[in-house]
Amino acid sequence: MTDTAAENEAEAPEPEPEPETAYGALVSWSRGQRVIHPTREEWLATAKALLADGWNMCVDVTAVDYLTHHADRDLPAGVEPERFEVVASFVSHLRRERLRARVQVPASDPSIASLYVIYPGTDFLEREVYDLVGITFVGHPDLSRILMPETWEGHPLRKDFGIGAIPVQFKAPSANTHR
Repeated sequence: MTDTAAENEAEAPEPEPEPETAYGALVSWSRGQRVIHPTREEWLATAKALLADGWNMCVDVTAVDYLTHHADRDLPAGVEPERFEVVASFVSHLRRERLRARVQVPASDPSIASLYVIYPGTDFLEREVYDLVGITFVGHPDLSRILMPETWEGHPLRKDFGIGAIPVQFKAPSANTHR
């Protein structure tokens, strides 16, 4: 080996390590817990793979609205931040582990496939996200309001939802009040 070849070899940068993946999705870590980042298109296939691999319970489905901060969060390289993020938590009783999934959902099409067909316990969780944040779960058997009145307009946990005041009405104390 010539001196020039040895110098070039010594100066060559080390290749970037391959990003960690699981279930076909990029992985990050948060407070000691593994977090996967599937795309919306991969979401249902990822959930099926999780169930097949022993993640037998989906314990939570929620959503976050990053209206003005969607670019300011910690995501693995290759995951494009969107305004909304659906977050689901899974448990494997055999492994005694938890796993979180974070799926980016664009404001231009706030929808994602429903987990109901795979994890029926997500029924009311998805309805709550739909009701309060306005993300539609495609394929859900009864995507209707669960907390707000049917006549309510809008989704109160969206960051652009106007904050208003609702007058609280108290009853006058009855004459039979004992002291």
